[in-house]
Amino acid sequence: MKKKLSLILLAALTGTAHIPADACTGITLKSQDGRTIVARTIEWGGSDLNSQYVIVPRGYRQQSFLPGGTTDGMSFTARYGYVGLSVEQEQFVAEGLNEAGLSAGLFYFPAYGQYETYDPAEKATTLADLQLVAYVLGECATVDEVKAAVQRVHIVQIDPRASTVHWRFTDPSGHQIVLEIVEDGQLRFYENPLGVLTNSPDLPWHLTNLNNYVNLFPGSAPARKLGSVELRQFGAGSGFLGLPGDVTPPSRFVRAAFYQATAPLQATAEKAILQGFQILNNFDIPVGIEFADGKIPADIPSATQWTSATDMTGRRIYFRTMYDSRIRCIDLNNIDFARTTYQAQPMDTKKEQPIQHIDIK
Repeated sequence: MKKKLSLILLAALTGTAHIPADACTGITLKSQDGRTIVARTIEWGGSDLNSQYVIVPRGYRQQSFLPGGTTDGMSFTARYGYVGLSVEQEQFVAEGLNEAGLSAGLFYFPAYGQYETYDPAEKATTLADLQLVAYVLGECATVDEVKAAVQRVHIVQIDPRASTVHWRFTDPSGHQIVLEIVEDGQLRFYENPLGVLTNSPDLPWHLTNLNNYVNLFPGSAPARKLGSVELRQFGAGSGFLGLPGDVTPPSRFVRAAFYQATAPLQATAEKAILQGFQILNNFDIPVGIEFADGKIPADIPSATQWTSATDMTGRRIYFRTMYDSRIRCIDLNNIDFARTTYQAQPMDTKKEQPIQHIDIK
């Protein structure tokens, strides 16, 4: 029997809702012990995404949703076990890591991507865009394998009103690519030299836009004379004066690129993980600015619903949420993907975390 896609999901993902959903920020860090760390945020200001973590064993079979909400699209079986962080429905993995050390994640790409038109005659090889991460994590061990696997499928939207997405893939070697689908389904793979990703426009545009900020530098600007008046900084960091502070994708890309590039090289992967969360604290989006003036904000603490960081070599994925700022870790080394069963659990077991009071004696 065909399953139907949740109408709640369609409402949440629709581009006709007057609430922006396009505010993901991704960075990439290195550590002195040679590891690569990818970290990112995910935003949605309209409602709680009810995010879950999923544990997917080897041999687990899934089937893709199709336009109209049925699940009789492409069938795919996991060669590799993986851990994913999903949104709205457990099948829609937005970020994940597999046992081979491949990291994959989707980022909103509104008003810019353009998938191919769905052809019912090709439904056996048709995959929903929101299930591409799950397919890749189960199928691939390297970035090169990702390129080959993606070209074997037809990627479509479930709902034409929804935002398109683009994807980031990174393997343990540090090799990272971005996939964007444009102009009637053309696949464009880009090497990502910085490891930064936000949303629209496309990656080459963002990299070109960085040239507008060639004047920025870390540290403080030296004092100088303006005629007879001596000009001095009022505080630290004046070399970054002019760094954009708004939450639009171009501004977040620039800010993330400079914060990442000037971050001290940490000794270990775990220290780089903590550094990644600290940097991404600067990209948390208050829920109120996602709404037009006078509108009632959603009853959630933040538009930034969760933040994650992944150590591909160490095979660990970390996350914190808008409800619980504690960093939690899922260690794939402790999971026997040949024997474990499929699991889907809420990222937050309760939505209200009490404030801890310290007793002073």
